[in-house]
Amino acid sequence: IIAEDSQVPTREHSWHDLFNALVWIQFPRTKALLNRLHMEDINLKGAHPRTPRRNRITHFDECGVVIAVEEDHLQKGNALLSQLAHHQWNQVFLEERSAWGEILHPFVFGHANFEMMLSPFEGLTGKWMAIKVPRGFSNESVERQHERLDVALCERIQALDNFNRAPLLKPIPLLGIPHWYQEQTPCFYENKDYFRPMSVTSKPSVQLPLT
Repeated sequence: IIAEDSQVPTREHSWHDLFNALVWIQFPRTKALLNRLHMEDINLKGAHPRTPRRNRITHFDECGVVIAVEEDHLQKGNALLSQLAHHQWNQVFLEERSAWGEILHPFVFGHANFEMMLSPFEGLTGKWMAIKVPRGFSNESVERQHERLDVALCERIQALDNFNRAPLLKPIPLLGIPHWYQEQTPCFYENKDYFRPMSVTSKPSVQLPLT
C-alpha cells in the first residue's frame, strides 16, 4: 500500500500504527528503503511465505534499536559492541554503565518496541544495529541527530548488503540499557530468563567490527 500510494496507513485508535507513522517522520529515508526491499522480494517471490531477508527486515522494522558510535570512539565502541554481541550483559550494562550516552548512543527504531514500552515487561527485547556517526554527534539537537541517523542507517544497511547477509541482528534486552528502566540493580541483571547467555551455536554478527 505504501509503495503504491506513498501514504502510511494509520488505523484509528491503533498505537502500533501511530508509532509506525511517527518513525516514518523521524526516519523517512530508512523506512522507504525497508519498504523498497520488501517490495523487491514480493515482486520476485510473492508475499507469502516471507523470504529470510524479509524476516530480517521485519525484525528490524518492528524491534530495531540503532546504536550510534562517534567516529573518534570506534575502538572503545567496538569493544563494547563485542560484549553486547556476546551477551556479556554484566560487563556492558553494569561495569560499562557510564559508556552509555558517552560512547554508545542508543535510539529506538522499531515501532512495535514503542508500543510495548507503554507497558514495559521483563522480556522486552530489541534487535540492534550499530552505525558510525560524526564526531560531536552527541552535542547536536535531537532533530539533527535523527537526520544524521537516517542517512547513516541507510548507508549502513546498504553496506551490509541490504539484509541479505546473516547473522546480522543481535538481541538487546531493552530494560537493561542503562537509564532506560528504574529497577536496574545488580540482582536485576542476574535474571537469566531475560539476560540470556549466548547460545554455543550462535555465530558472530556480520556487522562487526564497525568501521
